[in-house]
Amino acid sequence: MALIRAVDVIESVRDALQHISFFHPLDYVQALGRAYELEEGPAARDAIAQILANSRMCAEGHRPICQDTGIVVAFVKVGMGVIWEGGMTLQAMIDEGVRQAYRDPHNPLRASIVADPAFSRVNTRDNTPAVVHVELVEGDTLEIALSAKGGGSENKSKFVMLNPSDSIPEWVEKTVPTMGSGWCPPGMLGIGIGGTAERAMVLAKEALMAPIDMAELKARGPRTPIEELRIEIFDRVNALGIGAQGLGGLSTILDVKILDTPTHAASKPVGMIPNCAATRHAHFHLDGSGPAYLPAPDLSKWPKVSWAPSQEAIHVDLETLTQEEVRRWQPGERLLLSGRMLTGRDAAHKRIADMRARGAELPVSFAGRVIYYVGPVDPVRDEVVGPAGPTTATRMDKFTRMMLDQGLLAMVGKAERGPEAIEAIREAGAAYLMAVGGAAYLVSRAIKTARVVAFEDLGMEAIYEFEVKDMPVTVAVDARGVSVHQSGPEEWRRRIAARSREPA
Repeated sequence: MALIRAVDVIESVRDALQHISFFHPLDYVQALGRAYELEEGPAARDAIAQILANSRMCAEGHRPICQDTGIVVAFVKVGMGVIWEGGMTLQAMIDEGVRQAYRDPHNPLRASIVADPAFSRVNTRDNTPAVVHVELVEGDTLEIALSAKGGGSENKSKFVMLNPSDSIPEWVEKTVPTMGSGWCPPGMLGIGIGGTAERAMVLAKEALMAPIDMAELKARGPRTPIEELRIEIFDRVNALGIGAQGLGGLSTILDVKILDTPTHAASKPVGMIPNCAATRHAHFHLDGSGPAYLPAPDLSKWPKVSWAPSQEAIHVDLETLTQEEVRRWQPGERLLLSGRMLTGRDAAHKRIADMRARGAELPVSFAGRVIYYVGPVDPVRDEVVGPAGPTTATRMDKFTRMMLDQGLLAMVGKAERGPEAIEAIREAGAAYLMAVGGAAYLVSRAIKTARVVAFEDLGMEAIYEFEVKDMPVTVAVDARGVSVHQSGPEEWRRRIAARSREPA
């Protein structure tokens, strides 16, 4: 019998969440380093370099890898011999650990959880509650696996009820392109097979907690049908040519993890959940001897990859930017932005739309400006802003025409734009610029000043004015409506297919 104290659970959760906010799992960065060495697509290779450079900066500076510090998911295995001390429920213990981790003054994490999700969507301010899955097992210890799951990747989760004779690899190959690139590839795919609808999705999420070992698996060869399935799906998805950040390239995923369980004879439920470039998870045990603390990783094992702006990048002065200059930008062109830009994302865009519908005067003019889709982390020490990477741009698609009608020249976000937004961009002669998701700390170094100019009550979703210096972006949709998220993957899909037809 082991006596597990509530304070030890709380402290262990707090420490683990701080740890994974700035330390990538070593298996992920090493797999990403291998992908970098093999990558031939210039844009994808540059994006991977930014992610790896950001990873080392965060590990050294103990600041979040991504501005979206996630919703906390815990898989807890409770030994049936455990005795509890502290008078708290397991949910309350984990939530208090989350609360302390996200409010840590030395490395505050962004509170992203909203209550009343169908209506008022009020931020809980401390990132609670966590999503907790509990299993009773033999023994007298407590095992906890924690992840901090970003919204961009979580939003791309998929589920299907296949017929028993249907092919899982074919469904995955058909479905991954519909996910776009808002999940910030290269990452992982977690797949759950069997059980019932909800069980398959939980299995898919739990599968993402396993270490990356695809290179080792392919080197030794599969030993089970599940391992054969993992390899087939891995090869099919990477043959799609989606690549890092959806820019086209060889590495879309670094691994595929699969968990399965028995199911009804008439059913074949399959869940699929991607992990993003900010892969964050931790595992620890408690046996009654005190809190568990995760050791700092050896940074000498990080890939020796640095990033610097391309010599070919075009310097853009936002203070003098004109529509004529925007119209000259070409798809895939790399830019370095300097000057003042506004920020705004979901809540701010919705409020702007509501104010315009009422005929109310807006608190800020967007004419001749550039807007950055971002919700930054709070700053610490001498920072003007915390990690401030881009959010998924497609969520702003329905507001794009409204914003362009106000004279907006360009938008900065991550991932692709949908047809509605691309058409509005083309008609307005504007542009959409892509910053790298998963490089939030690196991007924040380009921000020299930050001040709230509207909607302060929205917290991280308020409208800021940033002054930036050489902020790196790529022209993702030009003034003619040409999207690199369409042309890039199409080109690399053809290249990969051509290689597969070449004689051995």
